[in-house]
Amino acid sequence: MKTFAYLGASAAALLLTTSHTPIQGCTRAVYLGPDGMVVTGRTMDWREDLRTNLYLFPRGMERSGADSGKTLHWISKYGSVIAAGYDIGTSDGMNEKGLVANLLYLTESVYTRPDDTRPVLGISIWAQYVLDNFATVREAVAALEGDTFRIDAPDMPNGARSTMHLAISDPTGNSAIFEYLDGKLIIHEGRQYQIMTNSPSYDRQITLDDYWQQIGGLVMLPGTNRASDRFVRASFYINAVTQTSDPHLAVAGVFSVMRNVSVPLGITTPDQPNIASTRWRTVSDQKNRIYYFESTLSPDIFWVSFDKLDFSAGAPVRKLTLTGGEIYAGDAAGEFAPAPPFKFLFE
Repeated sequence: MKTFAYLGASAAALLLTTSHTPIQGCTRAVYLGPDGMVVTGRTMDWREDLRTNLYLFPRGMERSGADSGKTLHWISKYGSVIAAGYDIGTSDGMNEKGLVANLLYLTESVYTRPDDTRPVLGISIWAQYVLDNFATVREAVAALEGDTFRIDAPDMPNGARSTMHLAISDPTGNSAIFEYLDGKLIIHEGRQYQIMTNSPSYDRQITLDDYWQQIGGLVMLPGTNRASDRFVRASFYINAVTQTSDPHLAVAGVFSVMRNVSVPLGITTPDQPNIASTRWRTVSDQKNRIYYFESTLSPDIFWVSFDKLDFSAGAPVRKLTLTGGEIYAGDAAGEFAPAPPFKFLFE
């Protein structure tokens, strides 16, 4: 297990500095059950409908990190199923090796350095780059810790800043958190990094969680929709739910945790982008390679079984449309239809 960078501070000081800070939505948690039962859940909290659709990307796709100029180029090694935001970028997904990527909001993100000449990678394709190229967290960290490219982060269609951090997990239960603070990439790697929310930066989230763990579990858990409170609840409940190798119980347990940390529909403050309603939830069974999706506007959960998908090079990109009022239930692997890939948003 490895941690890159830790900025210490007392929990009391952090509570004072974060208590009046508006907090953005989204929560991610990794369940570490017996017999290799690893399940990652996340909520997507946003102030409006992200017009999310699911895509199946096969192996062998040619990719670029930007439209022009000095950038990264690669051919995808692994196929993936992803949730796209606005059909301009990958916000969540799992590849065929069971590597999961979750992109969450982080107000404190700063990607730029003075006179930076490194190749560009657009933030819209950051998560996809990881899913395309790596089978494990260790592989991804080894490749990215050199900090050899810079992130390009244009504003989103709704005018929101693209200030994000990235969490990944794999079927071994290993996790890594990637954040850009003051232009420097900070990485936390290890099985202990099961939880991620939004502000403050991850080292401070850990300190706040340590403070609440000293108070003690069910005696008092913070209950607001602030990121620091959701972090504490997710941290407690992901290890308090039934620990089982039964995938049905494990997935149900993770869904129950993600609902506990969801923000009710309608709780959105337009002038404070750090307060947002939960729009959808995903749960990834990384042992059995099944990707579950739940919209807050739908009465049903559906899932996508990877063993029923064609990820082979040359296979068509496929899309599961969610933006026209469609309702899916059960295994929706057969509902994906051939479609052109979306265009990633670059500067």
